[in-house]
Amino acid sequence: MLLIACPWCGPRDEVEFRCGGQSHITRPEPYNQVSDEAWGDYLFTRANPRGIHFERWVHVSGCGQWFNLARDTLTHEIKAVFRMGEAAPSAGAGDGR
Repeated sequence: MLLIACPWCGPRDEVEFRCGGQSHITRPEPYNQVSDEAWGDYLFTRANPRGIHFERWVHVSGCGQWFNLARDTLTHEIKAVFRMGEAAPSAGAGDGR
């Protein structure tokens, strides 16, 4: 089980959280000119790297806040936790894309 450090509540067990998938995905613009292929890529295409991957998580059994974390997909070690809107840390973390 992972121990996730919520930026608002502190360290909690993984069962209090839900993963929202890959983070830092940009919605294609302008919305009325996006091709079906570009929209399909936005909805369904995600990175599946070996190593550092950036993910969105929500603390469902706590504060209800969304945040980002950098997790190593090989070891499940959490490298960094940071709030939405904050820049991704660069210490040992790739861009996960």
